[in-house]
Amino acid sequence: MYLLQPYFQQCPSAFTPSSISISCPRRSVYISVSKRNFISCSSSQARTTVVNGKTDSRIAERNEIRLCLPSKGRMAADTLDLLKDCQLSVKQVNPRQYVAQVPQLSNLEVWFQRPKDIVRKLLSGDFDLGIVGLDTVSEYGQGSEDLILVHDALEYGDCRLSLAIPEYGIFENINSLKELAQMPQWTAEKPLRVATGFTYLGPKFMKESGFKHVIFSTADGALEAAPAMGIADAILDLVSSGTTLRENNLKEIEGGVVLESQAVLVASRKALIQRKGALDTTHEILERFEAHLRALGQFTVTANMRGSSAEEVAARVLSQPSLAGLQGPTVSPVFCKHDGKVAADYYAIVICVPKKALYKSVQQLRVIGGSGVLVSPLTYIFDEETPRWRALLSKLGL
Repeated sequence: MYLLQPYFQQCPSAFTPSSISISCPRRSVYISVSKRNFISCSSSQARTTVVNGKTDSRIAERNEIRLCLPSKGRMAADTLDLLKDCQLSVKQVNPRQYVAQVPQLSNLEVWFQRPKDIVRKLLSGDFDLGIVGLDTVSEYGQGSEDLILVHDALEYGDCRLSLAIPEYGIFENINSLKELAQMPQWTAEKPLRVATGFTYLGPKFMKESGFKHVIFSTADGALEAAPAMGIADAILDLVSSGTTLRENNLKEIEGGVVLESQAVLVASRKALIQRKGALDTTHEILERFEAHLRALGQFTVTANMRGSSAEEVAARVLSQPSLAGLQGPTVSPVFCKHDGKVAADYYAIVICVPKKALYKSVQQLRVIGGSGVLVSPLTYIFDEETPRWRALLSKLGL
C-alpha cells in the first residue's frame, strides 16, 4: 500500500468513496483500488524503453489504421450518418461484430467500443483515431498530451456538463456558483455533497471555483433523483435541453457550466507521428468532414440577368447585402442566337447563400432584374487548404 502513496498524492481528484483510480499516462499503467481493497493493474500494448535515462514510448506495430466509434446510442447512429454523408460508409458484415471496414479507405479498420473505452484505448495505443464526445475526452483523457483534437466541432451530440441544485429549500434563492460557494452551511463536518459520474472534471472544477468543503459520490441510475432522496445536495451531469432537470425540480445556476460538449474527432499523437499512413488517412477524413460540414445549410443560387457587361451585372449584384456569396458572385455570359448571330444578351449569376438568407436573396435578385432562379443544396465546399489541417500539423510540430 505504501508503494501506491506517491500516485495517490499525484492524483487526489481521482478518489471517490467507493473506488480509487490512478492513471499514469506516460507509462500507460492503470491502477484501481475497490472498496474491497482489490488492486488491479493493466498495461497497454505500447512498448516503453529507457534510452539515456529518458522514457521512450513506441506504438504497437501493425499496418492497419484503427478508427474507433461509439457502439450504441444516439451518438453512434449520428456518427455513422456523418461518415455516410462524407462518402465513408461503414460496412459491417455482421451487426454484432465489433470491427468493420470503410471501402473507400483500404487501410482503415473501424472498431466499436463504449465511449470511455475509446479514450482509454487511444491512450494505450490500441486505437489511432476516435469519434466521441468532448466531455468523454476531457474526463478520461485528463489533459493527456498524447490526445489531439483533430476536429473539435462535428455538429452533433451537443450537450453541456453542468452543476444543478434544487429549486426549493435552502437553495431557493441561490442562482449562481458564487452564491452557492458562499453559503455558510458548508463546513468540514458538513460539506456540499455532489453526485456525479465525472470524478475527474467534477473535483477539478469545484476546486478551481473556490469550494473548500465539498465531497463527491456516484449514484446508480438517474442522478436527478439524488437530491430528492437526500443523498446529495447537488448534481453534476450532462444536460441537453434541461427538461429532465426541470421535471425533477432542479435548476442550473450562473457559472455552473463545466464544459460545452459535442462530438469530436480525436487522435493519438504517437500514432499520427509514428504509424505509417496514419497522418495521410487522418488528412483525408478531416478534409471530407470539413467540406461536408461547411456545406451544411448552404445553397447554390443561379439566375439569369440582362446587362451591358459582366462588370456592370456584378456591380448590381454586389449592391445587395445578401448576394455577396462566399467570395463574390460568379458572372458568366449566356449566349443566344438571333438572326443568325450569336450574342450575349444575358449573364448567369451563381452565388452561395445560407439557408436562413435564401428567400431574402431570391427577392433581392428579382429586384435587380434576376429571372429563372434555380436553387440547389450544396454537398461539399472544399477549401484550398483545410484550416484545421494546418492547425494539426502545428500541434505535431510538422
